[in-house]
Amino acid sequence: MADQTLDAKGLNCPLPILKAKKALKGMEAGKVLEILSTDPGSVADFAAFCNQTGNELLSSNTAGDVYTFEIKRA
Repeated sequence: MADQTLDAKGLNCPLPILKAKKALKGMEAGKVLEILSTDPGSVADFAAFCNQTGNELLSSNTAGDVYTFEIKRA
C-alpha cells in the first residue's frame, strides 16, 4: 500500500523521474511512493533510477496504457 501517489500521466521523459525524485526527497525512509505514468520509457527509467539511487522498486505493472510503479524510499 502506497503512502503517497504521484500522477505523472501525460508527461514524457524525463519529467516522471524528476517529479518522482522530488516527491521521494520529501518522504521518510521506508515510505512507499506510487507513480502512474503513460510514458513507455518510464519502465526502463524507473528501474535505472532505483539502481542508481538505492531506492527499492517494489513493483512495476502495466494496465492498458498506464504504467504503475511502487518505490520504497531508502
